[in-house]
Amino acid sequence: MYVGIPNPNFIVPLDKMTIEPEGKSKFKVLYNPESYTQSRSVRYAEANGVSTNTPVVQFAGGTMEILEFRLFFDSMSAGTEVGGNLLDQAKFAANSLLPTLGKMVDVRNYTKKVYSLMEIDPDKHVPPLVKLEWSSLQFKGHLISCKQNFVRFSEHGIPLRAWLDCTFQEFVAPLKANLPRPLESPDTTKYRTVHQGDSLWSMSAKEYGQPEQWRAIANANGLANPRMLRTGSRLVLPALK
Repeated sequence: MYVGIPNPNFIVPLDKMTIEPEGKSKFKVLYNPESYTQSRSVRYAEANGVSTNTPVVQFAGGTMEILEFRLFFDSMSAGTEVGGNLLDQAKFAANSLLPTLGKMVDVRNYTKKVYSLMEIDPDKHVPPLVKLEWSSLQFKGHLISCKQNFVRFSEHGIPLRAWLDCTFQEFVAPLKANLPRPLESPDTTKYRTVHQGDSLWSMSAKEYGQPEQWRAIANANGLANPRMLRTGSRLVLPALK
């Protein structure tokens, strides 16, 4: 009989990552990810400048944050270290004592909790919004990609072990105060006053929804150098056909 240091999970249970789909009960992962990656990016657009050797570069917007990690699932393991409720832990503990031929806990019963987060909610017609919590990690978004890799099976062909590669995309609720005003019709001539920091590129994107139409504004106002805008001057924004 083994005598030694007890499993520390009996003394201080591991803080498990929890996943909570909107409108549904949250659940814990069986094993915490070994690592996770957070990333985001910004986009810059370029257009050939008028009488210049270098293109005009304009910030075109940013992207939502991406969270990526890999989850491990193993129905052959003992139950003391896995997540889930006491019933799940007891089921895993009992299953671990059986020979491989007798192991009947299908790991897909647990992987599908994650994999199904991409299924469309019949009431809202979109996949559910998901909240992830793991200590200091607090993330709200949608599961946009999930790859299941089943790597071990029982003699009956039941999947017993799997890896899930998950990619979540951040969701930020729009604030009415920060929403851009609706684009006016591009087939109507308009006039705008130049403010500090304005550029033909940003005006074109804002008024026409097409940043590349800055040339039309430059031509309509006889601007030889589109970078030289005088604050307070009034520009005509021609109608686009």
